[in-house]
Amino acid sequence: MKFKLLQEFKDFAVKGNMIDIAIGVIIGTAFNKVVNILVKEVLMPPLSYMTDGANWENRKIILREAIFTNDKITTEEIAIGYGKLIEAGVDFLVISFTVFVVVKMMNSLKNKADDPKNAKVVTPKNIELMNKTNELLEKQNEYLLKVLGERSN
Repeated sequence: MKFKLLQEFKDFAVKGNMIDIAIGVIIGTAFNKVVNILVKEVLMPPLSYMTDGANWENRKIILREAIFTNDKITTEEIAIGYGKLIEAGVDFLVISFTVFVVVKMMNSLKNKADDPKNAKVVTPKNIELMNKTNELLEKQNEYLLKVLGERSN
């Protein structure tokens, strides 16, 4: 049982799945930094400028003010911080749009690679084999239709 589990893990790691996941996590982490800077340093300042310098991160609706006694907080402030929600929404929109564009580009490249007639892009071997098999099946079907058509006459 132990050896089978170790063998399965080895197969998983060697086949590239683990490496693909690790690369995805690394790129995702770097992508997150880029998006955070894009939102906080590029998108939010114009939004803040249009709203007379409001800092969206600190925007909140105060439900109960903090109560101070002798310069010490005796009762904490209770507030709904909607500014961080707006920032998270902008983050989401930027990330989702960027992922959409990247996936669209990748699908375009994949479609070009999957087209065996496109000489500019190297077609994967499995697609080439499937294409050749499909061509042979089409020829076989044409031949069978021709033979069956001659027998019926």
